[in-house]
Amino acid sequence: MTKESSTGLAAITAAAKQAPGRGLPPVHLWHPEHCGDIDIVIRRDGVWMHENSPIGRAELVRLFSTVLRKDPDGYHLVTPVEKMRIEVEDLPFRAVTMTRDGDDLVFTTDVGDQTRAGPDHPITVETDTVTGEPAPRVHVRADLEARIVRSVFYDLVEMAEERDGRLQIQSGGVWFPLGPPGAGVE
Repeated sequence: MTKESSTGLAAITAAAKQAPGRGLPPVHLWHPEHCGDIDIVIRRDGVWMHENSPIGRAELVRLFSTVLRKDPDGYHLVTPVEKMRIEVEDLPFRAVTMTRDGDDLVFTTDVGDQTRAGPDHPITVETDTVTGEPAPRVHVRADLEARIVRSVFYDLVEMAEERDGRLQIQSGGVWFPLGPPGAGVE
């Protein structure tokens, strides 16, 4: 990876701060040229690293997460004038809590996003081909997803019903398959 200039990191921070309290910046409307890679890695465990050191300020991680976008060539931090590729080892977010709101399941990510599972925010469970373990995820926004942490997946399995020979959970009027009976609880 190439080292970013301090203006690149400063520009990302400034762009992310542009709309405090008004929601997420409109990264889907920004189409700057790719200016290189920035030495930021989102590890599999959800820790954001910059130049091999954890980014310790949760507010800064949240700020960067608001200008994160997934493009066909990978994950990028995007501003109106810069686009810098970062590395993501698994998925950019982790769904660390889940609550029930009526018939809906609401997930909260490690960066504070909330997503209500349903037709626009599906729960997907793939099976790891190497370990055979379930790899659950939930759609958060745009092309960004969160890995559902093990404890939250166990909660989903406990609430699930057996339908058509599979464990399924309902949210937002949609049934999502979690796996065969006994999935995730071995």
